Amino acid sequence: MRLFVAVTPPPEALDELEAAVAPLRSSCPDLRWTRAVVLVLAAAMTIAGCSKSETAQAHGRDEAAKPVKAEPVRQETVRRSVEVVGTLAAVDEATVSSEADGIVSKISVDLGDRVHAGQVMVELDREKAEYNYASQKAAVARALAKYGATAPDRLPPVEQTPDVQKAAAELVQAKQAFERAQELHKRQLVPSQTLDDADAMLRAKQAGYDSSLQNAKNLRADIDASEASMKLADRQLRDTQIRAPFDGYVARRLVNLGQLVKAPTPVMSIVRVDPLKVTAEIPERMAPWINVGEPVTLYVDAYPGQAITGKVSRISPAVNTQTRAFPFEALVPNGQAVLKPGTFARVHIESGKVDQVMTLSYSAIQYRYGVNRVFVVEGDHLGARELKVGDRLGDRIEVVSGVKPGDMVALTDVDKLADGLKVSVARNVE
Repeated sequence: MRLFVAVTPPPEALDELEAAVAPLRSSCPDLRWTRAVVLVLAAAMTIAGCSKSETAQAHGRDEAAKPVKAEPVRQETVRRSVEVVGTLAAVDEATVSSEADGIVSKISVDLGDRVHAGQVMVELDREKAEYNYASQKAAVARALAKYGATAPDRLPPVEQTPDVQKAAAELVQAKQAFERAQELHKRQLVPSQTLDDADAMLRAKQAGYDSSLQNAKNLRADIDASEASMKLADRQLRDTQIRAPFDGYVARRLVNLGQLVKAPTPVMSIVRVDPLKVTAEIPERMAPWINVGEPVTLYVDAYPGQAITGKVSRISPAVNTQTRAFPFEALVPNGQAVLKPGTFARVHIESGKVDQVMTLSYSAIQYRYGVNRVFVVEGDHLGARELKVGDRLGDRIEVVSGVKPGDMVALTDVDKLADGLKVSVARNVE
């Protein structure tokens, strides 16, 4: 709304107003040209002139060049990498079960405790196992005594056992008696009965020797059997102490004090956390350029910004037909146990594939309605170009098509730029 204030101009100004409205007075002779009419027309002409001036100034401002920063599209050599999401898992994880029957008498570790290989975690009542071991040990001692030995690892040959040696001596004596009787019988100094008796004695002693030899072999077999039974009893006694199979942490405790367990009842779940393995999949197109031993870099949400390094340890020779990717594993050192099995990790792998690509700053891209575009400086105006982009390369991005190397693209206020906008390049960014 405009407010008009009636004022009376000085006499010299009235002459100028009359001159200004003179053309209108001549074109409208029938109009009553009073002083009030002259003043109103002069005011209207003044206001119109001011409005026209403001419009001209605004138009001048629209035509002013917008200063922008720009940089050229680069041609670069890029080593391709793979970015995938994987899962951390334990290299070794075992549910330890009892190999003996008995009542739980002691529990040495619990959930979250660190254990070492061979450490006793759970103990069962040992009384029955100790009695059985003592019985088998006595059986071995009895068998050794019959054989004529003092220890299982110092057994004499069967020919040197006492019974066999006695039978061998009697056999030698019988042979000598038979030979003498045979010689005397040839000389007709003894009757045939004496020769027959000597022959019968020789045969009996030979049979006695063979029997002693076989008995010694049987005794040696008894020693072996008794020793095996004693070792089994010793193993059953040792099985009452349930030990950790490897260095790790207790993931679950599955028994309680006083509980009766029977083989094979699970008692503890143990997990090894150093190293951990990360399992993920390599896209089929990148599989030829990634090999066992390649370094990997991991990032987990629990430690944002912290890079964790490892190495590819295994790659499946067969592709997953559902995902068209190759499963792989990478070992990750975890000496401080800061990483936990089961968590997700973002995995970065540098491949052996090297390409020549066009790149530009990621900040130069304007994304609207599913379309990526940039603004190329063309003289003093901007030209919009739709892009087909490739991989993200840090703060830059690969460009497949839409621009060419050397094109200057705008970097300033990209979201506010438009096609055809007049600009001036303030500074080239190299």
